[in-house]
Amino acid sequence: MMEGNHSKIKDKLNDLINQHAELDDAIERINEVTPFDQIKLQRLKKRKLILKDEIKKLKSKILPDIIA
Repeated sequence: MMEGNHSKIKDKLNDLINQHAELDDAIERINEVTPFDQIKLQRLKKRKLILKDEIKKLKSKILPDIIA
């Protein structure tokens, strides 16, 4: 049962990592266009940070910190 849960977490983690990479690409493309849409850029960066936080949370569930 625990293995199935790990599998779901890893699937979600991979999905979030892919979304994060796609946002990174979108942000790069927006920065290349002059003039660029500042509001859209801010929204994408905010979403990217949210995804980064979610990725960290999921990673911590898979690999919990070891207190020495």
